[in-house]
Amino acid sequence: MSENTIAVLIEHRGAQVAHPSVEALTLARGLGRPVAVWLGQAPTDDALAQLAQYGADEVRVVGAGSQVRLPAVAAAAVEAASGDAAVVLAVSTFVNKEILTRLALMTGAGVVVDAAGAQWVDGAIETDQTVFAATWNVRTRMATDRAIVAVRPNTTQAVPSPEVGRAQVVEVAVTVPATRESMVAVQVQPPSDEVPLAEAAVVVSGGRGTSGDYTLVRELAQLLGGAVGASRDATDEGWIGHEHMVGQTGTTVTPRLYVACGISGAVHHRGGMQASGTIVAVNIDPEAPIFEIADFGVVGDLNDVLPQVIERVAAHRAS
Repeated sequence: MSENTIAVLIEHRGAQVAHPSVEALTLARGLGRPVAVWLGQAPTDDALAQLAQYGADEVRVVGAGSQVRLPAVAAAAVEAASGDAAVVLAVSTFVNKEILTRLALMTGAGVVVDAAGAQWVDGAIETDQTVFAATWNVRTRMATDRAIVAVRPNTTQAVPSPEVGRAQVVEVAVTVPATRESMVAVQVQPPSDEVPLAEAAVVVSGGRGTSGDYTLVRELAQLLGGAVGASRDATDEGWIGHEHMVGQTGTTVTPRLYVACGISGAVHHRGGMQASGTIVAVNIDPEAPIFEIADFGVVGDLNDVLPQVIERVAAHRAS
């Protein structure tokens, strides 16, 4: 095992590298020598160039066919590709959390998820994260020889490497472990123009105050280049799909800007967005709990406030 090797599990959709993965590569450069771990079909030349741009001089590709979609197989694949690495980094997603937990059980490594950063301190990896519905900030130091860290999107600014070389592709073989799971079918979803909620740098969310009309919320999100979120009440009412739900049992987001429109700010919702960089709240109720954590608050009807915001932002963009 090399203390200088930092393995980064790359999140990709087909041939496209997800932006949080280049954030993870940027973080990895501060810890040692980053190598990229790519599960699935070999990356394209464009993907290789992007990985090299952010510091990966080696891309370890593990195939394993469609079985690599199974968490147990994926964990074995990551282990095969990162056996010499002292640190394994990945984007903190639902799927990756299960993969990394299985990897930690296989290797005896320490594991932290939803981290906001990582650094070497006295020869050990330390991470920062929020816990208990984002009410506490904690620092964790791993006492194990190997550390596994799942990093939240938007917590590290992606910066290209000052020295860009060529990424060498290394094919890695993996022995597929026996598992009680089996792959029955794979249905590939068509690519969407929308920014994935968990990765978005800007999230505009609507709650009960929208009364089911998300027109203004979507318009503002599109104008800001962000994603559309929702409260649990709104998704339970069927006003918008559950994939948009922000909260403890939905998607946890850490955008640079979070705009809550017509959302009261129940504990469930705050637990999924409280670690955002800047929080703006629009609510007709001046006593709404969301104002307790908001950096900026506007007391008013979102149907009156959002059109003015959209008009001003559009005018600023056009100037």
